[in-house]
Amino acid sequence: MSASDRATIHLRIITPRHLLAEADAESIALPTLEGEIGVWPGHRPLFVAIGKGRVSFRNGSEEGSFAVRGGYAHIQPEKVLVMTDVDEDDEGVGNAPA
Repeated sequence: MSASDRATIHLRIITPRHLLAEADAESIALPTLEGEIGVWPGHRPLFVAIGKGRVSFRNGSEEGSFAVRGGYAHIQPEKVLVMTDVDEDDEGVGNAPA
């Protein structure tokens, strides 16, 4: 199975203090400095600056999202690594699938 045939993409969200989330997702939305972008399995490699907003992801009926304030995302066809700070105004609001 090639990377573009995968049904999910692996997401990791890390902060300077800890791993905030790790999940397999069918789709991911990232708040970049240029606006929100959608990421799906097989996405072309990309390195983007993250702005203030929400990183959200979905896998079937499960959804999760986290408020962030800046950082970077390294996107590859099979995985996305988001390096960010949690938005302290919304720190307790983030949620992830069980």
